[in-house]
Amino acid sequence: MASGSQTQESKQPSPELPKQLPFDFLKKITNDFAEDRKISGSPFGTLYKGIVPDDGRVIAVKKLQENAPMPADKQFNKEVQNVMSLKHENIVEVVGFCSETQKKLVQFDKRYIQADITESLICYEYLPNGSLQENLFEPKDSTKQDISWDTRFKIIKGICQGLYFLHKLDIPIVHMDLKPENILLDANMVPKIADFALSRVFGQEQTRLCTQTVVGSYGYMAPEYLYRGEISAQSDIYSLGLVIIEIATREQNPREKDQPSARSFVDKVKNGRWRT
Repeated sequence: MASGSQTQESKQPSPELPKQLPFDFLKKITNDFAEDRKISGSPFGTLYKGIVPDDGRVIAVKKLQENAPMPADKQFNKEVQNVMSLKHENIVEVVGFCSETQKKLVQFDKRYIQADITESLICYEYLPNGSLQENLFEPKDSTKQDISWDTRFKIIKGICQGLYFLHKLDIPIVHMDLKPENILLDANMVPKIADFALSRVFGQEQTRLCTQTVVGSYGYMAPEYLYRGEISAQSDIYSLGLVIIEIATREQNPREKDQPSARSFVDKVKNGRWRT
């Protein structure tokens, strides 16, 4: 998520750190969500670097957006309930959460009123090498420009292992937003699937469901989901194929609004035009 060193302590939550964390504590460790602590941002929330004062341990704190494409409470429930208990080398670890209602002054009809505002935050293990997107296409320094093929193969293998783990759970989870921004890299470039805001949980023996609300990232949505609202494990496999193409070719998916399933990108690679 950001450059920096990672100690052994930063990989696992300290025993004394509770899963449910107070909002004031998260404000303190992020320096009141200061701009210089910002790691990344998305339509769903902003990720900050939090430094625990007692031991200097670093965690990542995601502050959910109130005006996100999905209501904050629904997104919060999906990420916390779906991912909290998951333990796998290639799935980002949730180390804490906060859902706390506070009274705040807000502007309404040209005047300020006091309202109850619920702050929703999720805390993750801190991954110092940032996202796959940064490393492939947005290097902040020259050292991130050159990812060897061996490393890229390891990243592909790790993403596949993480996705297989999610799909083979007793109650399977379909991620629904697999893309380079949502694949984070630890100090050893081990990939971890992150951001489960759009994830869906399947019932036992259930393999498919349908929705009338199609939400996702341009360039990574499977055609059957995009045009018919069909959700299955294959939705993730389609996105996985696109990510593998990006890793293998170092060619970036253009994410065109008029081609949200990346048809032209797939055709370009299939026909070998990316080589020129």
